[in-house]
Amino acid sequence: MDSFKRVFKYIWPQWHRIVVIVIMVMIISILFAGSFATVVPLLKVMMGQEGLHGWIDRKVCKWRYGITFNIPDTYNGENEYKANNLIVKSVDEKYRKIYENNLAVNDIITGIVLKYSGDSTQITGRGNILKGLARAPDEKIIEVYLKRLNAEVNSQDYSFDFSTGITPKKFQIIIGIIKWVIDIIPKGQGPQGMKEAVFFIIILMGIITIIRCLARFCQEYLTNKVVRISIAKFREEAFAHAIEMPIGYFDRHGTSEVISRLIGDINSIGGGIAVILGKTLREPAKAITCISGAMIISWKLTMIFLCCAPFTFGCVIILGKKIKKYAKRTLASNAIMLKRLKGALSSLRVVKVYNQQGYEKEAYNKINRRLLKQVLVTEAVEAGTDPIMEVIGMFAGSAALLVGVYWISKGDMESASFFLLLIYLGVGAESIRKSSDLWNKLQKANAAAERVFAIIDKSEEEEKADAMELHTLQNQIEFRNIFFTYPGCDEPVLRNLNLTISAGHNVAIVGPNGSGKTTLVNLIPRFYDIDSGGIFIDGQDIRFVTLKSLRNQIAIVTQNVVTFNDTIAANIAYSYRSATMDQIVDAAKRSFAHEFIESLPDGYNTVIGEDNSGLSGGQLQRIIIARAILKNPPILIFDEATSHIDADSEAKIHNALEDIIKDRTTFIIAHRFSTVISADTIAVMDKGMIIAQGTHEELIKDCELYQKLYENQLVEAT
Repeated sequence: MDSFKRVFKYIWPQWHRIVVIVIMVMIISILFAGSFATVVPLLKVMMGQEGLHGWIDRKVCKWRYGITFNIPDTYNGENEYKANNLIVKSVDEKYRKIYENNLAVNDIITGIVLKYSGDSTQITGRGNILKGLARAPDEKIIEVYLKRLNAEVNSQDYSFDFSTGITPKKFQIIIGIIKWVIDIIPKGQGPQGMKEAVFFIIILMGIITIIRCLARFCQEYLTNKVVRISIAKFREEAFAHAIEMPIGYFDRHGTSEVISRLIGDINSIGGGIAVILGKTLREPAKAITCISGAMIISWKLTMIFLCCAPFTFGCVIILGKKIKKYAKRTLASNAIMLKRLKGALSSLRVVKVYNQQGYEKEAYNKINRRLLKQVLVTEAVEAGTDPIMEVIGMFAGSAALLVGVYWISKGDMESASFFLLLIYLGVGAESIRKSSDLWNKLQKANAAAERVFAIIDKSEEEEKADAMELHTLQNQIEFRNIFFTYPGCDEPVLRNLNLTISAGHNVAIVGPNGSGKTTLVNLIPRFYDIDSGGIFIDGQDIRFVTLKSLRNQIAIVTQNVVTFNDTIAANIAYSYRSATMDQIVDAAKRSFAHEFIESLPDGYNTVIGEDNSGLSGGQLQRIIIARAILKNPPILIFDEATSHIDADSEAKIHNALEDIIKDRTTFIIAHRFSTVISADTIAVMDKGMIIAQGTHEELIKDCELYQKLYENQLVEAT
């Protein structure tokens, strides 16, 4: 869970909301257990002779004095005498020395005198005696009258002074609440009193339910808010890091893999956070309160039930590990599927024209079936969690039930209390069962977190701590003894390459496919770092200058048109965000883009979407050139910028190029001779080296490879 723990740095800033969530969970769990606690009073009112007040007073006496009184729910005339008095059923062991021989099991308390009140009137009657004992202040003396039965004589009457002592600390708060609540509970006897008491209990249950539901609403809303804010910040930070990573990482892993992690995997992490602040807090809290209630009723039976806990936790941990393993495989398969979908749908014209729909379907189905297999294994593990928990719970519950029934048959436990105990254990077990899949969900979130942090932990583009600002190009750019190997490759792409370009001049780079032309110009903005050698701008090694100052001097136009889902104006202004509309229009005019932009219904506000708004490749290329013109950089790179456009667009782009490359250091990579022949210098590359350089006239005479390129490609292009 180490990876998932790191997500908490995005959650802690909302600690105040988390505190409220925890408080709401506590309220929910306490009221949840409290709503079931009303069952026993309801049974006592509707089925017993004792009544609600008598039952409460009897419980208070047990908590305060350790004395359990035996009160039959029903009685006949023969037992009327016992039913009207209190029979001592048991005395807790720690209180026996206090009472010594004054109080014993089966003693019948017939009356009391509250000496502390100054009233010497004897109080009789079961309910009145219980009330007097239960509500007496601490450290007061009560004279108790009792009758003791023995084998020698029928009975023995005597009295003793009973000290109320000090209420145990663990019961002080609850007894204080009870004393306040009991005064508002209806005290009437008979059917009318029963009706009023039942009505009161139902109203109390309704109030508890409303408060609990309001707390549940607050908890779930705040949980969702914390999750959404945390995930938004996490996604922002992950994207901010990804966009600063070296281009080589995306060359090796592809953009679809990164997109899958930044969207799908982070959503899975959000699900994990929701689980932690939702069910992970709420269900265990319910289980704890219910089991605590059961412990109060009978800690022995509760401990029998809890014997299954080690087995439960063991199963959860084992299953969780399996879930994590399969979840990582599933997430990886999802990323592969995204790649396949992106590739097929973005190349749909090619797929259709070559009638490869069947091949694409088969490839997609193969990935989909692999994903399905992994998902089904995960689902099987998850599906087995609940039944395993239920079987373990059934054995534990059955053991507690058998012991409880035995105790009831011996008179050691009241039926109503045992009934409430079963409810508490049952509800507690259900909460534990609901919690059993939480670990599985957290393991899924942890697997997703590992994949996302695998990106975040990658190094950003390297920049020296003491990197200097690069001043505007004044003299020359020099490539000195350059060796370069792509990450993950064994053979260098560039070997001992040397080239010098004077500021304000343009150089055309030609050579066969794979000779390293594009690689060479990609080294200028430091998209990649070289193995050895150096690239110097006015004598400064670009590895020791800031990336921002370096790239501020460069604009690039490639054969792959890159536009953004935004307006034409915003796409042109992407190189200079503070440009005015007049500057944008001027750049468009210089690239011959204004003429077709103006004819569009929305003009410069036309949005370039996935369908490119019906614009041709040549039109889009002119928009990209306008972007480069607007930046007005000292260094301009054109990489096959006219290779996929029509003749009309090529002519206009050629005219635009002649205008913007004047007195500007320009690198031109082209197959078409029309864009090469007028260059100040032409560099011929082969197998990663520059084998010749000069003007067109010089190379056509002296360079065999240039002659061959001229005959096979350049002339053909013209």
